[in-house]
Amino acid sequence: MTTTVDVAGRTIEISHGDKVLYPGEGYTKRDVVEYFRSVADAMVPHTRGRPLTMRRFPDGVEADGFFQKEAADYFPDWLRVVSVPQRGASGAVHHAVVDDAATLLYLANLGCLEFHIGLSLVDDLDRPVVAVVDLDPPAGERIAELRAAVRSVCARFRDAGLTPHVQTTGSKGFHVVAPLAGRRGFDDVRAAVRELADHAVHDEPERFTTEQRKDKRGDRIFLDTNRNAYGQTMIAPYSLRARPGAPAATPIDPAELGRVEPGTYGLANMARRLAQKPDPWAGLARSGT
Repeated sequence: MTTTVDVAGRTIEISHGDKVLYPGEGYTKRDVVEYFRSVADAMVPHTRGRPLTMRRFPDGVEADGFFQKEAADYFPDWLRVVSVPQRGASGAVHHAVVDDAATLLYLANLGCLEFHIGLSLVDDLDRPVVAVVDLDPPAGERIAELRAAVRSVCARFRDAGLTPHVQTTGSKGFHVVAPLAGRRGFDDVRAAVRELADHAVHDEPERFTTEQRKDKRGDRIFLDTNRNAYGQTMIAPYSLRARPGAPAATPIDPAELGRVEPGTYGLANMARRLAQKPDPWAGLARSGT
């Protein structure tokens, strides 16, 4: 059965709305589409103008999902698609761009639960507009220790002249993100963020690591700086995650860090949160240094 949703002046068809995508909670595709409609005003400013990588689960999170970069030829003409050259290879990838709520809901109907966005704008693909460190904790890490680690990384951002912003990832850890003015290329930004992480490891070797191999990290928190490379992505603010409970990546303000966990917010409670609290990252794109 197909139903429709009217959004942003367009009518989006929702097919098989009763299909269960999160079996543990019984959340259906209709629930997912309604979630993204409820967060669109906060989410789209963060996805607008950024190349998208989709992670789709058309048969639900307990089935195999897949990443999709290349836009399908059946996407409607009104959905923006941009050509992104590949580094080190010929040709280009044609990415969808979530510039509006209609695009967001259209892709949600295709079972896109996770929206991963590039760190640069399609108008200037070689210069990132954000820098990010992903704090990936080991299994069993105490939340108090993880919060302390986030605060430490935020302090290092400030010492480097950057303005840190924090979001829960909806997965295991947190992102610390700083807006950039888009004046430096990816290689320069990645090197600077890696240097920041290396200093953190030097100063706090029992807490942090930049070791790529999991079997060499021990019980330390991995500071992942690899996302700061050309063609890499981060999870979009307010995107769902394909994990039990339907958590979502959630921007938070500093005062909230002491009471939230990586999966605190999601499909069940995000609409209520946004009704009570404006997006802490609103205006982030205009504050780059």
